[in-house]
Order: sequence, then C-alpha cells, then structure tokens
Amino acid sequence: MSVDHTEELERRGEGEAVTMAATALRSYSVAPGVRLNVRSGPGTGYALVRVLPEGARVTIICQRPGTTVAGPYGSSNIWDNIGDGEYVSDAYVNTGSDGYVRPRCG
Repeated sequence: MSVDHTEELERRGEGEAVTMAATALRSYSVAPGVRLNVRSGPGTGYALVRVLPEGARVTIICQRPGTTVAGPYGSSNIWDNIGDGEYVSDAYVNTGSDGYVRPRCG
C-alpha cells in the first residue's frame, strides 16, 4: 500500500470505512446438491430457522466455533454467521479453507 493511499484512508470518515468493509464481503457456494439448514446459533442443537435451496450462495459476516459437523468439505466446528441469528456449518460451505476466512463473531 502506498503512502499516498494510506494517508487517503486516514482522512476518510468512519462511514466510508464501514462501506469499504461491507464491500469486502464475498459470497461462497454451498456444496452441490445440498439443501442447507440455517440454525439460530452455532450448532445442531439450535432451532432451525430456514433451509437454503440447492445451489445457494452465502455471504459470511463472521464465524464462531460450535458443534462439530461432518460435511462435503470435511469435519469442522466452524459456523458461519450469514445474517442476524442465522448460522450454517462451514463444513457445507466452499470457502477454500479449513480455517477461519472471516473475523470471529463478537
């Protein structure tokens, strides 16, 4: 990052920083042929909120540990927060990583 670019970022307002962070989010595909359960918390013991259809893509806001689940992309205890009170097991999301790809949820 150049010095000029760094200074420009320092001069930007807080609202612009939030906008920049939001645009850094990307969507990830759910495993092919899977209708994925969305839970109210990071584990299989939490209430079912809805079911994503086959071919769905999710935007991961943050991630947190929870129940370990075995899925198409291995076993994982990472749960992806995809909305307010909505979590899916990372074992079903093609993030290209066995670890965290987003910050941990607060």
